[in-house]
Amino acid sequence: MADSTQNGPMPGGAGGGAVQFLMANKLDTAMWISRLFTVYCSALFVLPLLGLHEAASFYQRALLANALTSALRLHQRLPHFQLSRAFLAQALLEDSCHYLLYSLIFVNSYPVTMSIFPVLLFSLLHAATYTKKVLDARSSNSLPFLRNLLEKLNANQQNILKFIACNEIFLMPATVFMLFSGQGSLLQPFIYYRFLTLRYSSRRNPYCRTLFTELRIVVEHLITKPSCPVFVRRLCLSSISFISRLAPTVA
Repeated sequence: MADSTQNGPMPGGAGGGAVQFLMANKLDTAMWISRLFTVYCSALFVLPLLGLHEAASFYQRALLANALTSALRLHQRLPHFQLSRAFLAQALLEDSCHYLLYSLIFVNSYPVTMSIFPVLLFSLLHAATYTKKVLDARSSNSLPFLRNLLEKLNANQQNILKFIACNEIFLMPATVFMLFSGQGSLLQPFIYYRFLTLRYSSRRNPYCRTLFTELRIVVEHLITKPSCPVFVRRLCLSSISFISRLAPTVA
């Protein structure tokens, strides 16, 4: 979900108000810039206009920029760092900590297009929200075309968040496939499983949990049809039972 701040439009000229707003919210502005850079690098990886070799470097840059953004956001949420188990437990409840871990999981791995979409789309949503605040600080009716694009993006936020959750879920079998294909490390599936349990238990973003439930309902509906082979039904039921046992308990 997009970050929120308490600051409203600042007085001044069309450009002056925006500059004052940016200077008054230095940490939010730094995250805004890093998110825009993440979107830029992610786009150049997904659309390799500069060549495949350069695309791989943009993949790493996007994940490193996302790690920086996540670290800044985590610092904003938990400003007083403590080297203790209680602080770590509190940090693991934060979505920004989840995506800091996510970036570290994939930054040195073989580039996987599926893994860049959550980073790209989260950065795009957050950057769009802050861009609208900058435009409001500049003028209430400035750049109407850009405002219209931001409004359309915001209107589709729920669908985008569901798509991100779908990527998070299906990256789990993808990490296992990468391991057996020689493109991943032995620890990656286990660390990613930990990330997925954190997303499933997220207090701020329930979409991963919701998608698991919806996928289970769809699969159970399909395997109850008479046309479904018995061995497929048994395999699906066994898989559902196995995944349900792995799911963490949510308070």
